[in-house]
Amino acid sequence: MALIVHKYGGTSMGSTDRIKNVAKRVAKWHDAGHQIVVVPSAMSGETNRLIGLAKEIMPNPDPRELDMIASTGEQVSVGLLSMALLAIGKQAVSYAGWQVAIKTDSAFTKARIQSIDDAKVRGDLDAGKIVIITGFQGVDENDNIATLGRGGSDTSAVAVAAALKAAECLIYTDVDGVYTTDPRVVSDARRLKTVTFEEMLELASLGSKVLQSRSVEFAGNYRVPTRVLSSLTDPLMPLEEEANSGTLISFEEDTHMEQAVISGIAFNRDEAKITVLGVPDKPGIAYSILGPISDANIEVDMIIQNQSVEGKTDFTFTVSRGEYAKAMDVLNNSVKATLGAASILGDAKVSKVSVVGVGMRSHVGVASQMFRTLSEENINILMISTSEIKISVLIDEKYMELAVRALHKAFELEKA
Repeated sequence: MALIVHKYGGTSMGSTDRIKNVAKRVAKWHDAGHQIVVVPSAMSGETNRLIGLAKEIMPNPDPRELDMIASTGEQVSVGLLSMALLAIGKQAVSYAGWQVAIKTDSAFTKARIQSIDDAKVRGDLDAGKIVIITGFQGVDENDNIATLGRGGSDTSAVAVAAALKAAECLIYTDVDGVYTTDPRVVSDARRLKTVTFEEMLELASLGSKVLQSRSVEFAGNYRVPTRVLSSLTDPLMPLEEEANSGTLISFEEDTHMEQAVISGIAFNRDEAKITVLGVPDKPGIAYSILGPISDANIEVDMIIQNQSVEGKTDFTFTVSRGEYAKAMDVLNNSVKATLGAASILGDAKVSKVSVVGVGMRSHVGVASQMFRTLSEENINILMISTSEIKISVLIDEKYMELAVRALHKAFELEKA
């Protein structure tokens, strides 16, 4: 049979009863003859609790020490799940990331996986054991524990699946798949049976919370078949039914039907806009502004540079709302005076809305339909960015849900 990686989120691991249900589900797959590796998250709310404790001690925690603390949530999860499997007669063994070892760089709280040693895991699988590995973490070259950032367990699971050349990576969540948009915003949002890696990467990076964008990128790069499905179903449901449920993330060339023009509407409330006014319009100006932002480990999203007027230009970009204050401090302290900027303006009450679909490659008129729909709802567009399969707009956050509902209806995404 096949080697399968299961990943379970915090809600799936949210109580001892749910952990017991995870054990039953994993045991069912193992009883069918599959080799199983499980990558669980910390129990729901546990990582927030641990970070909260750290901030009570140190308002801006040292990143290395914060990773030491935050990583313990997953260690509890793997131990409890291993016990739950042992209690029902299955051979199981749990490992922390450093024991495998999962090697990362030293970018604490935002580390990236560099390599995975699969020898120990393969030995246990060949011995008939179920292997459980902490998500969200690894160890750097100096043996420091480093975490992968929020949602990092998804990336851990896909990376493990890639290293082991698994037949499939099953991402179990508290939803039953990927939807055309968030059903809490649009009640008639529809679950997608399949979505391409490209579309899923755009949806994840643009605000869809089903999967972390880095995990989708990893899966696409290493061609790891990935499926999103619910852990809140009956753990003893027939295996064949479960194996074909949820949403399969596939490659465009593997899809034999013509793709819909638009597959989904993504949105992100976590946006802030910053404008640097009146800087010299000369070579290197973008680097002079964004270089210090990058050095501060702040990620930039949308970027616009206005037309030059009398040798001066305005430069606008967006960052996550959580890093807005930090970005403003960087600009005011090290950029404004150096460049002679007239002023620096910020707006933390904006949101991004995006339409995504590989069908945009072969269909025209998507942008005009999107802009017409927003115009009809009297929604002003602040910024626009595009790629081959997506169009994103920045708008006032108070219009975000209205925009999502209007676009979902305009592109008829409720129809199968």
